[in-house]
Amino acid sequence: MNYNKDNIEEIVKQVLEGMRGTSAAAPASKAPVSGGVPSTARVAMLTGIEKIELKNYNLPAIGDDDILVKVEGCGVCGTDAHEYKRDPFGLIPVALGHEGTGEIVKMGKNVTKDSAGKPLKVGDKVVSCMIFKDNPDITMFDLNKQNVGGADVYGLLPDEDSNHFNGWFADYIVIRGGSTIFNVSDLDLESRILIEPCAVLIHAVERAKTTGILRFNSRVAVQGCGPIGLICIAVLRTMGIENIVAVDGNEQRLAFAKRMGADKTVNFMNHKGIEALSDAVKDAFGGYYADFAFQCTGSPVAHANIYKFIRNGGGLCELGFFINGGDATINPHFDICAKEITTVGSWVYTLRDYATTFDFLKRAIAIGLPIKELITHKYPLEKINDAFITNVKMEGLKIAVVNK
Repeated sequence: MNYNKDNIEEIVKQVLEGMRGTSAAAPASKAPVSGGVPSTARVAMLTGIEKIELKNYNLPAIGDDDILVKVEGCGVCGTDAHEYKRDPFGLIPVALGHEGTGEIVKMGKNVTKDSAGKPLKVGDKVVSCMIFKDNPDITMFDLNKQNVGGADVYGLLPDEDSNHFNGWFADYIVIRGGSTIFNVSDLDLESRILIEPCAVLIHAVERAKTTGILRFNSRVAVQGCGPIGLICIAVLRTMGIENIVAVDGNEQRLAFAKRMGADKTVNFMNHKGIEALSDAVKDAFGGYYADFAFQCTGSPVAHANIYKFIRNGGGLCELGFFINGGDATINPHFDICAKEITTVGSWVYTLRDYATTFDFLKRAIAIGLPIKELITHKYPLEKINDAFITNVKMEGLKIAVVNK
């Protein structure tokens, strides 16, 4: 064979592709091998700080208890952004994405129903929540026992040589046996993408209710109007709570908070010092402090401030710190003891919260809350770096990756 420049470049390209297990262009898939399912597919792999690469991998064999899902979309979570910016969990390389949904394209012979007992078949739309470990305290038979802190979550799993399809930022995801999975074919794509973050707020409100302070006629302050705070307002509104004051520093987000059900808003940028800010919150409640408050930011300063918004004998739910955001400075005497404030923490959700979320979404839509408008930006998988940059810059609200 005569070798010219083009021959040599093609040979080098093929050798490099073999070494990397992927092609530079990462085409969508090879020809289908059976039932329209390709032999290879793309995964958006976080390979370094602020570096996501599309890689092609062979789809693994599906076991008797496994499910292969064709991904339709996945939201970008603040946790994804933390991992993207600094890898606090030490997972790189990792396929991110845990707010995902898609369609079943292949099932193992032992799979017949979802985690709630609903029948499953090829073509059903599904979401998955977690993977159980060998922990007797986390079972489907005692759904309120623990939150998902003791289980693995898709999109936050270490990469494996035998299966790279562990996150929802991909063409396909393998839902392995022992995982939770829910048939949500009665919800549209946008609603399904919002299920996971909404479950966080269902859990937070359930935690708040354990105090006995949060009631139908409560005055409630919600601090932080990112997606989590806005969903918090929507959950409260679907419960019939109307006297809600939203606190944030962004007028666009505060305007959206009112559309989600807040009665009044307070822009902390307009008030210098905590006394002026707490007075503004009090004024918004007609001269009263909040009966209950939800702290939805990851700011230690915001945590320290929120005690000043709450009346004596009131309650607080802190849910803003999924990861360590640093220490907050409070005065235990003035902020907690003398006011007898009841405080609960909230971290992700339980399985029962996840299932309850489906009904919440239907109710929110039915009463006219613009819950689906939380998704302000949609990007195809090949533009996933742009999606993450948009999220990090805090442009828009909920950013989603939607497959073609």
